[in-house]
Amino acid sequence: MKRLTYLFVLLAACTGQQDGGEQTGAPADRIGEHVKNTEIIRDGFGVAHVYGKTDSDAVFGMIYAQCEDDFNRVEMNFINAMGRLAEVEGKDELFRDLRMKLFIDPVEIKELYAGSPDWLKTLMVAWADGINHYLATHPERTPKLITEWEPWMALCFSEGSIGGDIERGISVNRLRQFYQGLAGDAMEGAT
Repeated sequence: MKRLTYLFVLLAACTGQQDGGEQTGAPADRIGEHVKNTEIIRDGFGVAHVYGKTDSDAVFGMIYAQCEDDFNRVEMNFINAMGRLAEVEGKDELFRDLRMKLFIDPVEIKELYAGSPDWLKTLMVAWADGINHYLATHPERTPKLITEWEPWMALCFSEGSIGGDIERGISVNRLRQFYQGLAGDAMEGAT
């Protein structure tokens, strides 16, 4: 029985305090609560250890610390995941964007967010708040594209990885050849 009690206590400690539902209130009020309830401690190696009163506080601190470490990488990962790389890198990335849009549709992602359970929405709101707070407290950091992060964006990696398995299965060069071939056929038919 003693072992079961220890296991339960350990499980409760690992899962942390669950938040009750979707966060409400003005963003400044929410962010103020997160700042008050979150502590980020860097160890001797610079690794962030995030402590939060609630799960959403921990998520807020985790993404804030990740932005401190490398905001450029955070933003570029999401720009790529949303199929918007050409907006930053130029037209040579159009086919990479097309490939991403084959399996990540922002309209569908927003619908998934809207249909998410309240506890998950709370975490996604905290995630967006953490990035937006980082940008607000680091005015020297100029985003390449995304100036206001929204909670639904957290779902852009819900297929399981940053780059997506599609990168191994669908070649950007083959997409380019396919669509350029279609464009060439269309041009021949028009003459």
